[in-house]
Amino acid sequence: MFPPGFGEVAERLRRSTVHISAGGRGHGSGIIVKSEGTIVTNAHVARFGRLAVTLWDGRSFPAEIATRDLRRDLAILRVPASNVPAAPLGDSNQLRPGELVIAIGNPLGFMGALTAGIIHAVGPLPGLGPRKWIQAGVRLAPGNSGGPLADASGNVVGVNTMVAGRLGLAVPSNEVSRLLRGENPQPLGVTLRPMRVAAAGRELLGLMILELAPDGAASRASLLPGDILVGADGRFFSALEDLEDALQANSGRVLRLQFVRGDPSKMRSVAIQLGVSTSVAA
Repeated sequence: MFPPGFGEVAERLRRSTVHISAGGRGHGSGIIVKSEGTIVTNAHVARFGRLAVTLWDGRSFPAEIATRDLRRDLAILRVPASNVPAAPLGDSNQLRPGELVIAIGNPLGFMGALTAGIIHAVGPLPGLGPRKWIQAGVRLAPGNSGGPLADASGNVVGVNTMVAGRLGLAVPSNEVSRLLRGENPQPLGVTLRPMRVAAAGRELLGLMILELAPDGAASRASLLPGDILVGADGRFFSALEDLEDALQANSGRVLRLQFVRGDPSKMRSVAIQLGVSTSVAA
């Protein structure tokens, strides 16, 4: 049984949810968080290249990437629009298991699709590092990534990111608030996807390069799409945050990355002069 006013809450969220197209290389959703045209989405939705944002009323705008964040899988976009309906950000630290939540997005091209469920847990997941995830019983599909997860009052408490088992995973809204305040990581200039790889005689966490920013730090170091990063400064990765920690520790200096290219039995190394922007695809 939904609470009174649920329909109005859902309609307001729809008007604050946008469709994001990455120039024929995929699509997803985003959340208007400031009425002058500031949008938050997943970093793996906002890939390098031409981005277009379509509002609920059908208007479409080119989008500029303001920030991309590896650790949080978040991106901040700007569009040349004003007086657009912004969704309020809630306090994700106040979430409790059993609470009703609403997810809005554009799965499989259906604009403004809604799904509702309850919070199952808020916390880390094995294999995804120590950071918190909102784990909710909402049905997500390709195209939902980057869209809002909101409480019954319409406050955005998370950014829908991926599915694990039968649960949807969302980045907590407090991470969005920190990013909007400018707490950004040292950039690298790649889009990455986590995977398991057999290298150095063991199974390791690898970060496959999907895309490189033109003239970014990784591109200047001659890394290529398909290369799999497995370590930094001689230490293998065990969580997504390990690369981010290495980037922060070497801010303004040279970082040495270990990676494999083609044959996983052959470990390579490259020196990176840090410099552009980084994201991770879920």
